[in-house]
Amino acid sequence: MPISALGLDVGKKRIGVAGCDRTGLIATGLTTIERKSFDYVLAQLQQLVEQRQVEVLVVGLPYSMDGSLGTQARHVQKFARAIAQALRLPLEYTDERLTSFQAEQMLQAERISPSRNKELIDRKAASLILQQWLDERRLQNQQNRKEEAKGKLFAFFYGQIEAKSYFWDYF
Repeated sequence: MPISALGLDVGKKRIGVAGCDRTGLIATGLTTIERKSFDYVLAQLQQLVEQRQVEVLVVGLPYSMDGSLGTQARHVQKFARAIAQALRLPLEYTDERLTSFQAEQMLQAERISPSRNKELIDRKAASLILQQWLDERRLQNQQNRKEEAKGKLFAFFYGQIEAKSYFWDYF
């Protein structure tokens, strides 16, 4: 199902932003927003939402390694809810554990210094967050379609059996 989404990697100093094409297949890092103020961040995101006709906001939630929500995760949730409400967009979360680490590893593989490219790390982490959400959504949609097809097939065959037994009741 086609969708336009923004993925956010929310940090204390910066927010990495990623978007996807209208097909909902591939996430790409778009920009990094400095967290100067709530209004500044909101204005930057509003511009992207309008330009890209965004339908949903996907925010990476920094779970602890044991799967619990720590202080940072609760701060991210509070901020994300406020942003989503101001943008009038539905909000979804996805697990962002190790996305910044993965982004750093990707930069190192490209021979780019992670310490000098924090904004790029944030953008790449946001694209990993959004890509994970897109992949999970696509998988869920495929499973739903399979279940729906099984139900229709069952209903068809069950209907055929019922029709035959109904037919034989008259003879």
